[in-house]
Amino acid sequence: GAKAAQKRERNAAKSSDKGPTSRTKVNEAAKNIVCQTCRQTFLLTTRAPALEEHAQNKHSKTMAECFP
Repeated sequence: GAKAAQKRERNAAKSSDKGPTSRTKVNEAAKNIVCQTCRQTFLLTTRAPALEEHAQNKHSKTMAECFP
């Protein structure tokens, strides 16, 4: 019991000095594919089929027209 409590305290002390672990800023920075029609942003890792689907469903255009 006491060993576990000591270990918990040590681990709490270690983890308290870490900064925020939120990824929102990193994710926003990675959104660099922009639809030229509606200006919607997509992550850099978005694959062509998803972009093609967006162009077809939202604008009835080709992927080349929306994402030059």
